[in-house]
Amino acid sequence: MTKSSAPCNQHFVLASRPQGEVKPTDFNLVDRPMPQPGKGEVLVETTYLAVEPAMRGWMEDRESYVPPVKIGELMRGQGTGVVIESDNPALPVGTAVSGMIGWRRYLVSDGRNTPLQKLPEATVPATALNVLGLTGLTAWFGMLDVGVPKKDDTVLVSGAAGATGSVAGQLARIAGARVIGIAGGKDKCAWLTQELGFDAAIDYKSEDTAGRVAALCPGGIDVYFDNVGGEILDIALDNLAMHARIALCGGISRYNESGPLPGPVNYFNLIYKRSRMEGFLVMDYAKRFPEAITGLVQYLESGELRHRETVFDGFEQMPDALINLFRGGNIGKQLVAVKP
Repeated sequence: MTKSSAPCNQHFVLASRPQGEVKPTDFNLVDRPMPQPGKGEVLVETTYLAVEPAMRGWMEDRESYVPPVKIGELMRGQGTGVVIESDNPALPVGTAVSGMIGWRRYLVSDGRNTPLQKLPEATVPATALNVLGLTGLTAWFGMLDVGVPKKDDTVLVSGAAGATGSVAGQLARIAGARVIGIAGGKDKCAWLTQELGFDAAIDYKSEDTAGRVAALCPGGIDVYFDNVGGEILDIALDNLAMHARIALCGGISRYNESGPLPGPVNYFNLIYKRSRMEGFLVMDYAKRFPEAITGLVQYLESGELRHRETVFDGFEQMPDALINLFRGGNIGKQLVAVKP
């Protein structure tokens, strides 16, 4: 066995349920004993951790598709790492892995109690957590299975400069659709149109979003990929084409709201336009992940699919990275390099 010399294992645990915007004080950074691998186990050193909008929901005291994180419990999160000690021939020292590592520097696993996936040789960890991770898989199934874009469709994507939205929009473009993205800020909108091939972008921070959607979609929206909810979902509902499809991926606008959450006002347009609005969870497609990864890799290698990451350096930056995500400071995937 190769021995590690690290003195302790830092964890971020949930300190309090967020009230409104996430704050650094919602987490505690604690030192835990360095874990020691036993028979058949490996010690993994974390390299990158991903930051997701879903984390805000995991911090709330309510049941959803996964149990909430408990107060004092390790914050849940996807990450990559490298095996630094091994008593498992399937995962020798030096193996790069990904999995639900959580906000910690080191973990012990037999590869099953915390499921670990080997990263294909030469895979960049940031890419593994972005396009080839749950982000890309969510975009793939949400856009292609739920949205089903066709040639010459008009596709609208909210949160389009985020990790999932940017991939979803490009997949619609590859399918031959006309793609419009909604994002916050000139730099994000320029990235969408100049680098990712979106046909148009709307800056919701400085433009009349409803007016721009109506002007850019005179024949209506055939597919709407929703990462935001709230007012922008209502704008999309007001501009549906006949037999439109809405894929409900996320609702980032709701996370900092207090009190009862407003529902869509003009949902009745779904009836008038004989359209459908469908929510989905990427884990429902787990058996088909290899199919999607194969397709995503092909698009990456051909140059048809591009991606970007916003990376904070240092494990201690985890809370700030999550706050940055909800303030819209990221372009593409928000990550933290645990070891800069």
